[in-house]
Amino acid sequence: MAEPYAPVPDDWQRALAVVAHPDDLEYGPALAVAAWTAAGREVSYLMVTRGQAGMDTVTPEEAGRIREEEEIRAAALVGVKEIEFLDHPDGTIEYGLPLRRDIAAAIRRHRPDILVTLNFHERWRGGDWNSPDHRHVGRALLDAASDAGNRWIFPELAAEGLEPWKGVRYVAVGGSPFAGHAVDVTGCMDQGVAALEAHRSYLDYLDDLGPGHPMADARGFLEKKVRTFGERFGGVPAIAFELIGV
Repeated sequence: MAEPYAPVPDDWQRALAVVAHPDDLEYGPALAVAAWTAAGREVSYLMVTRGQAGMDTVTPEEAGRIREEEEIRAAALVGVKEIEFLDHPDGTIEYGLPLRRDIAAAIRRHRPDILVTLNFHERWRGGDWNSPDHRHVGRALLDAASDAGNRWIFPELAAEGLEPWKGVRYVAVGGSPFAGHAVDVTGCMDQGVAALEAHRSYLDYLDDLGPGHPMADARGFLEKKVRTFGERFGGVPAIAFELIGV
């Protein structure tokens, strides 16, 4: 039988969530964000792309505009007031110094206690292959957490007024097959569903991929997820994370 999840520590005040695409957080981690902001914690978002390549029937320019607007609405529904978008290319994000620098700069700007991201391992829990965007962003975030505290890595950041920040304690990875911690999201379901449904254009596109596509049923998808995680967390609705010290 699987080990019970330990609680994600709550002795922090500021978090920065860094993911590849608009909607990445809404498939589960945003429920934890809603619980955190309700408890008075500050959470900001950084999107590495604008989701330009996510809709085959829509031009990248229009898709990016739509998905950015939808993410801003989704974030507000779970109490996030500050959200930034980078302009890395959706679908072809490259791991490398430019990505590390951009994320390190954001960490210095926001000065978070913890970082949040999406699964960056090769596979998802069910064994499906993960996308290169998720893999590259997560690995760059782990490296950027260290870069942000070193004055001599990307020294131009300090020259721009972004002083080093060594306060990041760990990265919380949603959707990880190696999760060992969880957050109680009791009372957050309606917010989480509304946040996922804010991506209406994208969900409608997914629904067009075939009847009953699981990602198009926001409430059913999230209720199943928190119920499954809750079986290892005292029977309460939960979202699971892998915690990695940095």
